[in-house]
Amino acid sequence: MTRASLDKQPHEVAAMFDDVAAKYDRTNDVLSLGQARAWRRAVADAVAAEPGQLVLDLGAGTGTSSLPFAEAGAKVVPCDFSTGMLAEGKQRHPELAMTAGDATKLPFADATFDAVTISFALRNVQDTDAALREMHRVTKPGGKVVICEFSTPTWTPFRTVYTEYLMRALPPVASAVSSNPDAYVYLAESIRSWPDQPELAAKLQQAGWTKVAWRNLTGGIVALHRGFRA
Repeated sequence: MTRASLDKQPHEVAAMFDDVAAKYDRTNDVLSLGQARAWRRAVADAVAAEPGQLVLDLGAGTGTSSLPFAEAGAKVVPCDFSTGMLAEGKQRHPELAMTAGDATKLPFADATFDAVTISFALRNVQDTDAALREMHRVTKPGGKVVICEFSTPTWTPFRTVYTEYLMRALPPVASAVSSNPDAYVYLAESIRSWPDQPELAAKLQQAGWTKVAWRNLTGGIVALHRGFRA
Protein backbone atom coordinates (compact mmCIF):
# COMPACT_ATOMS: atom_id res chain seq x y z
CA MET A 1 0.00 0.00 0.00
CA THR A 2 1.12 3.55 -0.72
CA ARG A 3 1.09 6.59 1.53
CA ALA A 4 2.14 9.91 0.02
CA SER A 5 4.28 12.37 1.96
CA LEU A 6 3.61 16.07 2.41
CA ASP A 7 6.18 17.04 -0.23
CA LYS A 8 3.54 15.64 -2.59
CA GLN A 9 5.72 13.84 -5.11
CA PRO A 10 3.36 13.27 -8.08
CA HIS A 11 4.17 9.57 -8.47
CA GLU A 12 3.50 8.95 -4.76
CA VAL A 13 0.17 10.80 -4.78
CA ALA A 14 -0.98 9.13 -7.99
CA ALA A 15 -0.06 5.66 -6.69
CA MET A 16 -1.87 6.33 -3.42
CA PHE A 17 -5.06 7.25 -5.24
CA ASP A 18 -4.67 4.22 -7.53
CA ASP A 19 -4.80 2.11 -4.35
CA VAL A 20 -8.03 3.62 -3.03
CA ALA A 21 -9.90 4.10 -6.33
CA ALA A 22 -12.46 1.30 -5.95
CA LYS A 23 -13.77 2.48 -2.57
CA TYR A 24 -12.90 6.18 -2.76
CA ASP A 25 -16.39 7.63 -3.24
CA ARG A 26 -17.97 5.44 -0.56
CA THR A 27 -15.18 6.24 1.90
CA ASN A 28 -15.62 9.97 1.31
CA ASP A 29 -19.33 9.76 2.04
CA VAL A 30 -18.64 7.97 5.33
CA LEU A 31 -15.78 10.21 6.48
CA SER A 32 -17.63 13.42 5.60
CA LEU A 33 -20.70 12.22 7.55
CA GLY A 34 -22.77 12.50 4.38
CA GLN A 35 -21.73 16.07 3.57
CA ALA A 36 -19.73 15.21 0.43
CA ARG A 37 -22.84 15.11 -1.75
CA ALA A 38 -24.02 18.51 -0.53
CA TRP A 39 -20.58 19.94 -1.26
CA ARG A 40 -20.72 18.55 -4.80
CA ARG A 41 -24.11 20.20 -5.32
CA ALA A 42 -22.67 23.51 -4.13
CA VAL A 43 -19.88 23.20 -6.69
CA ALA A 44 -22.34 22.47 -9.49
CA ASP A 45 -24.41 25.53 -8.50
CA ALA A 46 -21.30 27.74 -8.41
CA VAL A 47 -20.07 26.58 -11.81
CA ALA A 48 -23.60 26.96 -13.23
CA ALA A 49 -22.69 25.08 -16.40
CA GLU A 50 -24.89 25.75 -19.42
CA PRO A 51 -25.67 23.62 -22.47
CA GLY A 52 -22.87 23.79 -25.01
CA GLN A 53 -20.23 25.05 -22.59
CA LEU A 54 -16.93 23.26 -22.13
CA VAL A 55 -16.00 22.49 -18.50
CA LEU A 56 -12.69 21.11 -17.23
CA ASP A 57 -13.09 19.08 -14.04
CA LEU A 58 -9.61 18.66 -12.57
CA GLY A 59 -8.87 16.00 -9.98
CA ALA A 60 -12.04 14.33 -11.20
CA GLY A 61 -11.06 10.89 -9.93
CA THR A 62 -13.81 8.44 -10.81
CA GLY A 63 -15.88 11.16 -12.50
CA THR A 64 -18.54 11.51 -9.80
CA SER A 65 -17.91 15.25 -9.61
CA SER A 66 -18.27 15.58 -13.40
CA LEU A 67 -21.77 14.15 -13.68
CA PRO A 68 -23.70 17.34 -12.74
CA PHE A 69 -22.01 19.27 -15.57
CA ALA A 70 -22.88 16.59 -18.12
CA GLU A 71 -26.44 16.50 -16.82
CA ALA A 72 -26.66 20.28 -17.33
CA GLY A 73 -25.88 19.78 -21.01
CA ALA A 74 -22.27 20.97 -20.91
CA LYS A 75 -19.39 19.04 -22.40
CA VAL A 76 -17.20 18.04 -19.46
CA VAL A 77 -13.62 16.81 -19.53
CA PRO A 78 -12.80 14.87 -16.34
CA CYS A 79 -9.04 15.06 -15.83
CA ASP A 80 -6.85 13.32 -13.23
CA PHE A 81 -3.29 12.04 -12.91
CA SER A 82 -4.28 8.80 -11.18
CA THR A 83 -4.76 6.21 -13.90
CA GLY A 84 -6.37 3.90 -11.34
CA MET A 85 -9.06 6.45 -10.57
CA LEU A 86 -9.61 7.12 -14.28
CA ALA A 87 -9.94 3.41 -15.04
CA GLU A 88 -12.47 2.98 -12.24
CA GLY A 89 -14.36 6.02 -13.52
CA LYS A 90 -14.41 4.75 -17.10
CA GLN A 91 -15.96 1.49 -15.93
CA ARG A 92 -18.69 3.35 -14.06
CA HIS A 93 -19.26 6.17 -16.55
CA PRO A 94 -18.17 5.07 -20.04
CA GLU A 95 -19.85 8.13 -21.53
CA LEU A 96 -17.35 10.50 -19.90
CA ALA A 97 -14.15 11.50 -21.71
CA MET A 98 -11.75 10.54 -18.89
CA THR A 99 -8.42 12.26 -19.53
CA ALA A 100 -5.01 11.78 -17.92
CA GLY A 101 -3.27 15.02 -17.04
CA ASP A 102 -1.10 16.85 -14.52
CA ALA A 103 -2.64 20.05 -13.11
CA THR A 104 0.74 21.81 -13.33
CA LYS A 105 1.18 20.95 -17.05
CA LEU A 106 -2.29 20.68 -18.53
CA PRO A 107 -2.53 19.04 -21.98
CA PHE A 108 -4.90 21.68 -23.35
CA ALA A 109 -4.55 24.78 -25.52
CA ASP A 110 -4.83 28.31 -24.18
CA ALA A 111 -8.34 29.72 -23.63
CA THR A 112 -10.13 26.40 -24.21
CA PHE A 113 -12.67 26.13 -21.36
CA ASP A 114 -15.64 28.19 -20.22
CA ALA A 115 -15.08 27.00 -16.66
CA VAL A 116 -12.46 25.08 -14.75
CA THR A 117 -13.19 23.41 -11.42
CA ILE A 118 -11.30 21.27 -8.95
CA SER A 119 -12.75 19.66 -5.81
CA PHE A 120 -10.68 18.29 -2.92
CA ALA A 121 -7.65 17.81 -5.13
CA LEU A 122 -5.76 21.09 -5.32
CA ARG A 123 -4.03 20.45 -1.99
CA ASN A 124 -2.63 17.20 -3.44
CA VAL A 125 -0.84 19.05 -6.25
CA GLN A 126 2.86 19.55 -5.64
CA ASP A 127 2.94 23.16 -6.92
CA THR A 128 -0.32 24.97 -6.11
CA ASP A 129 0.73 28.23 -7.73
CA ALA A 130 1.69 26.53 -11.00
CA ALA A 131 -1.67 24.74 -11.06
CA LEU A 132 -3.58 27.99 -10.55
CA ARG A 133 -1.63 29.59 -13.40
CA GLU A 134 -2.31 26.63 -15.68
CA MET A 135 -6.01 26.74 -14.85
CA HIS A 136 -5.97 30.45 -15.75
CA ARG A 137 -4.16 29.74 -19.02
CA VAL A 138 -6.69 27.19 -20.30
CA THR A 139 -9.75 29.28 -19.34
CA LYS A 140 -11.40 31.57 -21.87
CA PRO A 141 -11.52 35.33 -21.16
CA GLY A 142 -14.65 35.86 -19.06
CA GLY A 143 -14.56 32.25 -17.89
CA LYS A 144 -14.43 31.18 -14.28
CA VAL A 145 -12.65 28.92 -11.84
CA VAL A 146 -14.39 27.22 -8.91
CA ILE A 147 -12.27 25.53 -6.26
CA CYS A 148 -13.83 23.38 -3.54
CA GLU A 149 -11.32 22.43 -0.88
CA PHE A 150 -11.07 21.64 2.79
CA SER A 151 -10.31 24.80 4.71
CA THR A 152 -10.20 26.36 8.19
CA PRO A 153 -13.34 26.26 10.39
CA THR A 154 -14.39 29.76 11.36
CA TRP A 155 -15.46 29.02 14.96
CA THR A 156 -12.40 28.46 17.14
CA PRO A 157 -13.86 25.84 19.56
CA PHE A 158 -15.17 23.82 16.62
CA ARG A 159 -11.80 24.16 14.86
CA THR A 160 -10.15 22.36 17.78
CA VAL A 161 -12.71 19.53 17.72
CA TYR A 162 -12.36 19.23 13.96
CA THR A 163 -8.57 18.97 14.15
CA GLU A 164 -8.87 16.23 16.75
CA TYR A 165 -11.34 14.37 14.51
CA LEU A 166 -8.95 14.54 11.58
CA MET A 167 -5.96 13.12 13.40
CA ARG A 168 -7.61 10.71 15.86
CA ALA A 169 -10.97 9.57 14.50
CA LEU A 170 -10.39 9.67 10.76
CA PRO A 171 -7.66 6.97 10.49
CA PRO A 172 -9.56 4.27 12.44
CA VAL A 173 -12.77 5.04 10.55
CA ALA A 174 -10.83 4.83 7.30
CA SER A 175 -9.45 1.46 8.40
CA ALA A 176 -12.98 0.10 8.50
CA VAL A 177 -14.11 1.35 5.09
CA SER A 178 -11.01 1.99 2.96
CA SER A 179 -8.61 -0.33 1.16
CA ASN A 180 -5.70 1.89 2.24
CA PRO A 181 -6.25 3.62 5.59
CA ASP A 182 -2.70 5.02 5.59
CA ALA A 183 -3.72 7.17 2.64
CA TYR A 184 -6.23 8.92 4.88
CA VAL A 185 -3.53 9.73 7.43
CA TYR A 186 -1.79 11.65 4.65
CA LEU A 187 -5.09 13.29 3.65
CA ALA A 188 -5.69 14.42 7.23
CA GLU A 189 -2.19 15.87 7.43
CA SER A 190 -2.60 17.62 4.08
CA ILE A 191 -5.82 19.26 5.29
CA ARG A 192 -4.13 20.55 8.44
CA SER A 193 -1.26 22.05 6.46
CA TRP A 194 -3.44 23.67 3.76
CA PRO A 195 -3.72 27.50 3.50
CA ASP A 196 -6.79 29.14 5.03
CA GLN A 197 -9.43 31.00 3.04
CA PRO A 198 -7.67 34.40 2.69
CA GLU A 199 -4.35 32.74 1.84
CA LEU A 200 -5.86 30.71 -1.00
CA ALA A 201 -7.69 33.80 -2.27
CA ALA A 202 -4.37 35.65 -2.40
CA LYS A 203 -2.81 32.79 -4.38
CA LEU A 204 -5.66 33.00 -6.91
CA GLN A 205 -5.10 36.73 -7.35
CA GLN A 206 -1.36 36.24 -7.78
CA ALA A 207 -2.09 33.69 -10.53
CA GLY A 208 -4.06 36.32 -12.45
CA TRP A 209 -7.65 35.60 -11.43
CA THR A 210 -9.94 38.57 -10.84
CA LYS A 211 -13.09 39.13 -8.73
CA VAL A 212 -11.84 36.47 -6.32
CA ALA A 213 -14.25 35.56 -3.53
CA TRP A 214 -15.03 32.63 -1.28
CA ARG A 215 -17.97 31.12 0.56
CA ASN A 216 -17.70 28.84 3.58
CA LEU A 217 -19.58 25.55 3.69
CA THR A 218 -20.23 23.56 6.88
CA GLY A 219 -18.74 26.23 9.10
CA GLY A 220 -15.56 26.55 7.06
CA ILE A 221 -14.66 22.85 7.00
CA VAL A 222 -14.90 23.40 3.26
CA ALA A 223 -14.63 26.63 1.27
CA LEU A 224 -15.69 27.43 -2.27
CA HIS A 225 -13.32 29.88 -3.98
CA ARG A 226 -14.28 31.56 -7.24
CA GLY A 227 -12.42 33.74 -9.71
CA PHE A 228 -12.69 34.99 -13.28
CA ARG A 229 -10.26 35.38 -16.15
CA ALA A 230 -10.27 38.96 -17.41
